[in-house]
Formats: sequence, C-alpha cells, structure tokens
Amino acid sequence: MKTVLVVEDEKLIRQGIKTMIRRSGVPVEMIIECNNGEAALEVIKEQQIDVMFTDIRMPKMDGIELVRKMQTCEHVPLTVAISGYDDFSYAVDMMRNGVREYLLKPVERDKITEILKKLNEEIESAREQEKTKQKFGYQQIKHLMLFPGTTEEEIAMIESQYADQFVWELGGENYVVCCQNHKEDRMIPEEKYTFLSDIEGNDIFIIEEGKTDILLRNEFSQGYVGISSPHQGIRELRTAYLESVQMRKKAFCRNLAWVRSGEETEHIPEKLMEEAKKLTGEEARMQRVQVLGTERKEETQKIWKQFFFEVEKGRISEDTYEECMKDFFTEERKIYRSILESGEKIWKEMENIFADDCIGIYEEKMLHYLGEVQESIIGQFDANKNSHKMQQAVAYITKNYASDLNMAVVSNYLSMNYSLFSYSFKQYTGSNFVNYLKDIRMKEAKRLLGGTDMRIVDISRAVGYENEKHFMKTFKNSCGVSPSEYRKNMNCE
Repeated sequence: MKTVLVVEDEKLIRQGIKTMIRRSGVPVEMIIECNNGEAALEVIKEQQIDVMFTDIRMPKMDGIELVRKMQTCEHVPLTVAISGYDDFSYAVDMMRNGVREYLLKPVERDKITEILKKLNEEIESAREQEKTKQKFGYQQIKHLMLFPGTTEEEIAMIESQYADQFVWELGGENYVVCCQNHKEDRMIPEEKYTFLSDIEGNDIFIIEEGKTDILLRNEFSQGYVGISSPHQGIRELRTAYLESVQMRKKAFCRNLAWVRSGEETEHIPEKLMEEAKKLTGEEARMQRVQVLGTERKEETQKIWKQFFFEVEKGRISEDTYEECMKDFFTEERKIYRSILESGEKIWKEMENIFADDCIGIYEEKMLHYLGEVQESIIGQFDANKNSHKMQQAVAYITKNYASDLNMAVVSNYLSMNYSLFSYSFKQYTGSNFVNYLKDIRMKEAKRLLGGTDMRIVDISRAVGYENEKHFMKTFKNSCGVSPSEYRKNMNCE
C-alpha cells in the first residue's frame, strides 16, 4: 500500500503504532502522523490515504466526528479504530459508519500485522479490479474514437459502465483531446488525464479544458501537438479526436509547437496559393516520380525542397500534402518495384509520413532516402548497360574464337575499361575470359574431330591455335585424352 495515516494525540502511542507498521512486513511507502482529527481531515482532503488508524478520544475533533466528516471526501480510507476498553460503545458506533477494524489499547504488534495484511490484500484486489475495468473502459473509448458506426446502445453502455473513469465526466467540465506522435519511452502521466498510447501512431490525452497548459509544459514539452476545440460528454469524443488528429497534422506540416482547432491561421495571398497549387497538379506529381529515374540528382533535391517549403508555409494544406505523398509512393512502387524490394523496411518507414515530430525532420530523411533510391536506379541502369555489353562480348567471342583473340581485343571492341570488363564478364558468364574462350574452342574442336576428316593440325588452326602442340596439350588437359584418342573413341561408337 502507498500511504497510512496514524491519528493519535499521545505522541508515544502514535510513534509506537508507526514502528509496528514499519515492522509488520507489509510494504508501506509513506506513514503520516496527526495528533487530532481536524488535522487528519485536512490530510484526507488533500491526498489519497489507503489505511487510517485513529484514536477515538482526541482534542479539537474526535475519531467519531472524523470518520463521519471524511465520508464526503473523494477518497475514503479503510479505517481502524483504536480505543480503551471503556470506549467500546463508541467504537461500535464508528463501525456503523464504515470503520473496518477495532483495536483495544495497548495495541499489540501481532494485531497490527494481521489487520494490515488483511487490508492490504483488499486494497490490492480492488486495484486489480480497477485496472481490469479501466482496461476494458479504454478499449471501449478507443472503439468510440476510431469507428463512426457506434450505436446509441453502445454509447449508453459506455456511459453507464465506464464514464466515472474518465476526466470529461468530472463535474460536467469541458474537455479537449490532445494528439502527439507516439513515443515509445513516454512516461505515463501522474496527473488526472485519460491517456491512450499508440492510437493510429499517436498518443492521445483527454484532459479538462483548463489543464491544457500544464500538459503543454510537461508531457508535451517536445511540441508538435494537435488540440481539439472544447467538447462535453462521451458522444462528442470521436469529433474531438478527429479534430486533434487534424490539428496534429497541421502542427507537423507547419513545424509548430501546437495548433488548436478553431484558431485563425495566417492569411496567405491568393497569388502565392496559386503558385503553390502548381506543385500539387498531375504534371508536378509525375515529375517527382519520373525524375528519380534520371541522373539529375540536384534537380530531384530541388523540386522536393520546393514542395516541402510550400507545405511548411501553409500554401499546400496538410490534406493535399498527404494525398500527394500517397500518390508518390504508389507510383514509385509501380515503376521502381524491383529496386525498392531490397529496401522494403526503409520504404515502409518513409511511407509513414507523419511518424516524425515535424516535417523538418521528415524532409531531411526523405531527401536522403530519395538520394539513395536514385543511386540504386542509376546503378541498376548501369548494370543493365553492362549486361548488354556482355551480350555483345559473348557474341563477338563466338564469332571470332578462331582468330588471335584475347581480353584486350574484346574490351577495346566494346570501348570498356580492361579491369571493368574482366569483372563484368566474370559476373555475367560465371567464368573468367581465358577459360570461357578455351571452352568454346574445345567444344568446336570436339565437333570437328568427331564429325569431319580434317587433320588435327588443321583443326588446331580452325579453333584458334597456331601451335599444334599447344592445342594438343590444352585439349588433353580439358578432355582427359589426346585429340587422336578422342577421334578414335568417337569412331568406335
């Protein structure tokens, strides 16, 4: 339990009870002492007390009056009455007013321990039940915010079963819904807010209208917050939620600490709006996609910076910005699918356009992302060009294998760097140039040996070997037998 209050006018008895509580084995965070009922009542009004031990006879306000008056407080502690034997009749009267236990003086340590354990189990059980109820209540509230088709019966059920948990029912006060992007390390607030974590990528706070400034100074100190206009009752919650999300998007796009629904925005001249509108038309949208397929990197960065600039200045609305970004990622996916598949995780992250605090952060990430995509596209294009050149190389070798052929001759024919050609050829064929040429020559030599009567020396020249001995050695190393043995074997078949 968190807090125990000991109310006793005699200091030694009060401190003795405090010591016995500490030694009971029941975890207690704080023990508060009061020497009369009047002081104790003020404590109960100011903070939540779990258990109270109170004497009956005390100056200023006795235990009986204390117990009676505290019934009107928001939190009524579980109470244990302490008295002498002669006050038993008073204790009975106190128990009629909700006192849970009765202890006779002198108080025994075992009795204190027994009562504390019993009451602690009751408190823990009540807290677990409250957590469960709150969990289901939050699920209902989440459903109410996210789904437009909530029936009157469902709303009435939420009001009857869960309304007492939520801030907007306290005294009929107006409430506002505040929206900030979700933060994994966010501390659950101590203040009396209704807090819903990670609702469609945002953290949602529902708070009495007058306490918004407290929230802005504490939980929302990092800024970029959307705040709804004031509302009342559960029935208006979805409207308030949608307002807060829209204002959050506006705060994001404008790089503003917070935006309230209904507040006037700066007037923008019509001419500037018309200029910005050009960046949202079909031609501009397709340009942002198509330019990725070019080597014009500076132009790509420039047109995107201009687009983000107009969004931040409010000349492109947050809804139009969102629509343009969705169109871009859809078209990018269609055109550059094969390139994007290798970076699926990054692509998904960039597609979540409101996940960052503000557009300034997102713009920086987006420009970096676009640069990498463009590099990949250019690299893919270069790879395609190399593939075409390797096809030309293979065709040239197949046609000219009988001549004095080497890698320098072929790379010069293709106008390629010697080293780049060597690397690209092996990547394309799976073999180095020398072995690839030898395999073609040996294949043709076997065909001629088995299908013609040509002399071996003539076959040697026909497949590109001027030196007959070199040809014979190469053939045997490749086929395991000499050319004449190969011909003999073929004829035996």
